[in-house]
Amino acid sequence: MFAFLKNHPFAVEAYFESSIVLTFAVSKEKLVELIPKTLTLDTLDDRYGFLAVALVKTTQLRPKGFPKVFGNDFFLIGYRIFVKYENEKGKKRRGLYILKSETNRKKMEILGNIFSHYNYRTTDIQQQQKGKEHCVSSKRSNFQIEYSEGDINSELPAQSPFIDWKEARKYAGPLPFTFNYDAKKNEMLIIEGIRENWKPIPITVSQYHIEFLKELKLDDAILANAFIINHIPYSWKKGIKEKCSN
Repeated sequence: MFAFLKNHPFAVEAYFESSIVLTFAVSKEKLVELIPKTLTLDTLDDRYGFLAVALVKTTQLRPKGFPKVFGNDFFLIGYRIFVKYENEKGKKRRGLYILKSETNRKKMEILGNIFSHYNYRTTDIQQQQKGKEHCVSSKRSNFQIEYSEGDINSELPAQSPFIDWKEARKYAGPLPFTFNYDAKKNEMLIIEGIRENWKPIPITVSQYHIEFLKELKLDDAILANAFIINHIPYSWKKGIKEKCSN
């Protein structure tokens, strides 16, 4: 009865204290199986598709225009594939397709699954810091990333398919749009994100283990880039729906 609520029915705003994004290069044949046929992979050299793992520390999440006191603070781990979408009129958009989202608060899981298709689940999330070394982990999700902050002169991850950080920056996320496809109605839900002063800084990942990649049978995924973005106001417009071409 209330399925329409999942279509992001109102604008939302928040403040990102930090957003860490690890992007993995995967053979396009493996990723194309994970997205709807109405979307196409955003590829490099027609060889690699890309899956991003984002770790976002968010505060003051609330309907746009509401006072900050009504906001919620939470930590998010999101798994997204870089995709492209072309509508019936030939307009092209570049964005993300959400596979799974995890949060450290049950309240966020409940509200997130009422008002979005982002597939939230509650998990434990720990953050540790010793000097310049950082660690984000989850026992329940069998997840751990250890990193240190770098700069534009840092080296790209070993085996990265990118030529340099400038090229890697194009796959640092978040892209302007997020897509969700309703196969029964042949409709695409499009959510546009608005951000300010988005300036990713490279980080050096010393080690990682992400169980969800194994669940997707992506053991051969290559770490292509890793960035951090700090102190960013962010908002999402109300979702819009478009009929997809047959």
